[in-house]
Amino acid sequence: MALFKDLPPLLALRAFEAVARHLSFIKAANELSVTQSALSHQVQKLEQHLGKPLFIRRTRAIDLTADGQRYYDEIRPALDAIAAATRTQRVAPGATVLRIGLLASFATLWLAPRLAGFLNRYPHIQVELLPAIQLANVDGTTIDLAIRYGKGDWPDVQAIRLMPEILSPVCSPAFKASQLHHGPLLMATSHRPFEWTDWSAHYRVDLDQHPRVMLHDYNIVVEAAVSGQGIAMGRHRLIERRLQDGSLVEAFDWPPYHSAIGYWLITPQGPANEAARCFSEWLQQACTDA
Repeated sequence: MALFKDLPPLLALRAFEAVARHLSFIKAANELSVTQSALSHQVQKLEQHLGKPLFIRRTRAIDLTADGQRYYDEIRPALDAIAAATRTQRVAPGATVLRIGLLASFATLWLAPRLAGFLNRYPHIQVELLPAIQLANVDGTTIDLAIRYGKGDWPDVQAIRLMPEILSPVCSPAFKASQLHHGPLLMATSHRPFEWTDWSAHYRVDLDQHPRVMLHDYNIVVEAAVSGQGIAMGRHRLIERRLQDGSLVEAFDWPPYHSAIGYWLITPQGPANEAARCFSEWLQQACTDA
C-alpha cells in the first residue's frame, strides 16, 4: 500500500517527462497527441501532488526549477527501465507466441544455444520457454508443446522420441584426484531417479555406500560437480562443453552408458497449430544433427 500511496498520477508523470525533455508545452503536446491545455492540467496536477512548482513559466519559454530538474533526473532512469521491460514483453504485430514447457537444464544447456537457428527461420514466431521441474502438461491454454526427459512411458500423452542420452558419472579433476572412493552422489530432485538406478544395474555397481545430495535442478548438479562437491550423473548431451574443456571428467573407469533414457517431444492430441508444427519439425532435425 505504501508504494501506491507514494506513486504520483502516472498520466501526469508522463506529461511532466515530455515537457521537461522538450522544455516546451507545444512540442510535448504534439508528441503525446493532446491539447496544450490538457497537458498543462496534468503538469499542474503533479505539482499539486508534490506541493511545489516544477517549472519556471515565462512569456515565451519555460525552464525547470531546481527541484524539477532533480525530479526529472531521478525519474527518467525508472521510466527508461519500464519502457525497456515493456519492449521486451511486447508481442510484435502479426507474431505468434509459442509456449514450451521443459526442464531448465535442457533449456539452458542445450536448447537456448541453438534457438537462434529457429528464430532466424521463423521470425514471426515468438518462443517462450517455461522451465519447471514438474512434468509440463500440454493443454493448449498454458503450454503448447513440452520437452520431457525420461523413458517415454508417461500415460495419456503423445510422445515423440527426440534423442537418447549418454550417461556416465562425472566429477571435477580435483575431486577425482582426491581418490574419495565413496564420495557423495549429486542428484537432481526427481520422483524417479532412474539414471543412477539404470546405470548401477547395467554395470552391477553397489552405490549404497555413497551418500546422496538432492539438489533442485540439474543445472545446480552440474555446477556443484564442477566445483568439486561430489559425483554427478553426466548427461553428455548437456555437459558436452564441460567435458571438452576438462572441467568435468569421468569419475569411474566404465565406458559411457547408452541408455533408454532420453528427450521426448510432447505434443497435444489432434492437429497442431502452425507454430507448434514448425517448431516440432525444426527441433527433430536439430536433435538428429546433434
